[in-house]
This record gives sequence, structure tokens and C-alpha cells, in this order.
Amino acid sequence: MHDDGKRTANLLGAAALTVSDRMTTAAAAAAGASVSGTAALVTLRGAEGIGVTELGRRIGLSQPACARMLDQLAARGLVQRERGGGRAVALRLTGAGAAAAARAEEARQEELRRVLSGLSGAEGAALGAALERLLAGLYGDVGSEDVLCRLCDRGACLADGHVCPVGQAARDERDAAGPGGRRGTGTGKTRGGARERGG
Repeated sequence: MHDDGKRTANLLGAAALTVSDRMTTAAAAAAGASVSGTAALVTLRGAEGIGVTELGRRIGLSQPACARMLDQLAARGLVQRERGGGRAVALRLTGAGAAAAARAEEARQEELRRVLSGLSGAEGAALGAALERLLAGLYGDVGSEDVLCRLCDRGACLADGHVCPVGQAARDERDAAGPGGRRGTGTGKTRGGARERGG
């Protein structure tokens, strides 16, 4: 990589680390939970009824680690477990949990708006276009829409007719793979029985 590429990579690393720290700290503080607990609350807000294993997959935790984290959220009255048929357990937010998730999403969005406030309109649009390409490439590495977008404000991503670049990358990959060739870690499932990510 030539010098300009090294400098850009270094700048990206510094910015990404700082933005991530600020975003996750603000969201977790607003929710009153750990970073993984906050991700769980935000995920369940759009996918109530999923089980522990699926939630863990979506937020990047093993099943045992996710179960321990859920114990803490349940003890604080934010999440409840509902037994279904057999051994199935459905996870649902309580009223307090839904409110905590909403606070986390708003705090995350506010922090990101603050980060972007120093850019002009043209600079912000150029950054948006670059981030769409970057996220599509990152999906190829991560392979999971849910993990990559676990704290996303999906409404903001899809506003004004936009298409989620991560959802589009996942659909493109599935289309290219053909029937039965879908990657195992990126499900493209609907969230909470609603619509597939990416509109």
C-alpha cells in the first residue's frame, strides 16, 4: 500500500475507534445496561420472540454468555422469558426494556449526529456514499447482517427510499450462490416477522 493509502487507513482506524467508543458508551449509558445488553435490547425491540441461541448469534455472543447476560437483564425487569412448547423459550422486552432500547437508539443517533456536525452537506453526502461501499465490503468479511447491524437504526437507514447496503450485499450474495448456496451465518431473516432488512 502506498503512503496515501496507509495514511487513510490510519485515519479511518482512529476515527472508527473513537466513534465506536462514543456511540456504544452513549447507547449503553442511556439504556442503563452493558454494551452487549444494550445490543440485546435493541435487537429484541425488532425481533421479539426469538430464542437465546438466535439472540446470541445476532449480537455475537455464545449461547452460555448470552444466557448469563439475559439473566442480568431479566433481574432488572428489562427482559422476560416465555416458555413455549417443549424446551423453546421466547424472549420479550418488558415495558421498561422497550423504553431502554428506545433511549439507547436515540442516544446512539444523537452521538453520531454530533460526530457528523462538523462536515458540510457535500462532505456528508460523499461520506455516506463511501460508507455504503465500505459496509457492502464488510458484509463479505462478517457474513451476518444481524451482527454487522446490531445497533443500527433501521428506519434511518431506509429513509427516503434508500436501500440498506448490508441487506443488499446479502441479497446479492444469495442470488449469486443460487438455491441452497446461502452462507450459514448471514440469514437475511425477517426481524420480528416484519420485513427483510434493506427494504
